[in-house]
Amino acid sequence: MNARFVAIKIGRALVTMWLVTTFAFLILRLSGDPIEILLGDQAEPEVIDHYRALYGLDRPLHEQYFKYFAGIAGGDFGFSLVDQRPVLTVIAEAVPATLQLGLTALLVSVAIGIPLGIVAALNRNKPIDRFVMIFAVFGFSIPNFFLGILLILLFSLWLRVLPSSGMGTLWHLVMPAITLGTAASGSLARFTRSSMLDVLNKLYMRTAAAKGVPRLRRIQWHALPNAAIPVVTVLGFRLGDLVAGSIVTETVFAWPGVGRLLVTSVSGRDLAMVQGILLMTAFTMVIANLLVDLAYGWIDPRIRASTAQG
Repeated sequence: MNARFVAIKIGRALVTMWLVTTFAFLILRLSGDPIEILLGDQAEPEVIDHYRALYGLDRPLHEQYFKYFAGIAGGDFGFSLVDQRPVLTVIAEAVPATLQLGLTALLVSVAIGIPLGIVAALNRNKPIDRFVMIFAVFGFSIPNFFLGILLILLFSLWLRVLPSSGMGTLWHLVMPAITLGTAASGSLARFTRSSMLDVLNKLYMRTAAAKGVPRLRRIQWHALPNAAIPVVTVLGFRLGDLVAGSIVTETVFAWPGVGRLLVTSVSGRDLAMVQGILLMTAFTMVIANLLVDLAYGWIDPRIRASTAQG
């Protein structure tokens, strides 16, 4: 990867985060007064004006905008209206729970989706292929909240073998990870199957078979590396979607992560907290996309060559 390529990617990343933050800033401030929601309808106008001045919400919109971005440049994301603590402190307390859930769900989806996709491609139009495709359609079609409620009904209320909510033990992680990983595993299985079928029909695969290369070696050294790029793309999106993709699941299972924090912050009109979480989500997506681009060059030498020439 040359310096020009990296510079372009970093520039696009900065522009993306600026656009996301600006959009969130404008939408949240144009949608209502958070102080009135925080204090309630019975608060005196003098008290409301005092808190507006305290948090700088009485200033013109452009002044609030430049002050907020000046704070971000200095590492200050503001104070939470609800917790009365720095935004970064509150988010940092919730990040480990989200990472634990998101990375576990990602491992579940990789362990299930990629092998199933490979098996389906190698057994095209056979019963096992149809079974995998039914599972894939089920996986990315069923809403997370519905699957989560079904799992709670089955394993918590009927069988009474797993806790229904909260965080504390590995058993608390089982149902949220399965709920979050099912959709990703369905998508991975579908993309892996499609990519493998495309590679298996290539001329160089038939040439390798004609030369007597063993089937396992053809799959391991020729098919899998060339079929990996679409799969890496999906994994990159899933990695970047750790926060945004876990909002519903964390809410259903009362998992104390960033997704649930975002829901409570939106309902409480906690402007600084919502903006901080959105900026972190945008940063996660941008980093994930950059890692995908770098992985492309590592997997496919043709991409490395074209990048070096560009």
